[in-house]
Amino acid sequence: MISLSLVLAAARFGWLGPDVGRGDGFCEAARPGWIRQPANTCSNLAFVIAGLAVAWYAADRVRLGLTLGAHPGLATAYAVLVVLLGPGSMAMHATQSDLGGHLDLLSMFLVSGFALAYALMRFLHRGPGLMAAVFVVAVVLGMAVHLRGGSVAVLGHLGNAAFAAQLWVAVGLEVALIRRRSPRQDVWFGLASLATLTLAFVIWTTGQRDHAWCNPDTLLQQHGAWHVLCAVAAYLLFRHYAAERAAGIPDAGNRGAQRQ
Repeated sequence: MISLSLVLAAARFGWLGPDVGRGDGFCEAARPGWIRQPANTCSNLAFVIAGLAVAWYAADRVRLGLTLGAHPGLATAYAVLVVLLGPGSMAMHATQSDLGGHLDLLSMFLVSGFALAYALMRFLHRGPGLMAAVFVVAVVLGMAVHLRGGSVAVLGHLGNAAFAAQLWVAVGLEVALIRRRSPRQDVWFGLASLATLTLAFVIWTTGQRDHAWCNPDTLLQQHGAWHVLCAVAAYLLFRHYAAERAAGIPDAGNRGAQRQ
C-alpha cells in the first residue's frame, strides 16, 4: 500500500517530472489529467495481487519446498519484488515521464535478476550469499544496458532485450535443474509459467501503436493484458519454486492427504 500510495502521489503532484512520452509507443492514447494511460496503469494492480498471493502461500512454511523452506526470507523477498512490479510500471504509464520509465525497467530487472540468481544458486548448490551477489550484478548490468539506450528488432528498447536475456538464462538453468532430477523440480508449474509468459509476449507485440489491432481509445488494451498475464506467470513461477522436493518426497498436498 505504501508503494502504491507513493506512486499515485508522485503522479498527482508531478514528482517524477514532466510527460516526455515514455511508453507512448504502446497503443493506449494519453488522456488529459494526471493518469495518462489509465488502462495500462490500472492493469498493474495484477502484480500487487500476485505478490500478495505469493505472500499468503508462503505464510505456511510447510508449503515452501526444499530450498525456500530452508530460506523462507527468499519467498518474502520474491513476494515484495512482484508487488513492486505494479507501482514500477504504473510510474511510467501514469506519467509518461523519463524517471517513470527508469522505474518501470528497474522493477522488471528486480524480478528477472531474482529468477536468474535463484536458479544459479540452486544449480551450483550454493547459498543466499551467492544469490545476493548475482542478483545485484544482474540488476546493475540490466540497468546499465537500459541507460545506454539503443533499440533492437521486435523488442524495441535495448533494456527490454536485456530483461528477456536474463529470463532466458533463468529458464535454461531451470531446465538443467529439471534434467538433473535431484532435488525433484516441478515441471507443470514451470511450464505453465513459461506458456503464460509466452502468450503475454505474443499479445504484447499486438499492443504497439503501429499495429493493425491498435485501438488507442479503448480501455481494453493489449498491453494491459500483458500486465495481467505476466502477473499470473510470476505467481506460477513461485509455485514452481515452492514445489521443489527432495527425491522421493511427496509434495505438501500429498503429505496432507497421506496423514489423513
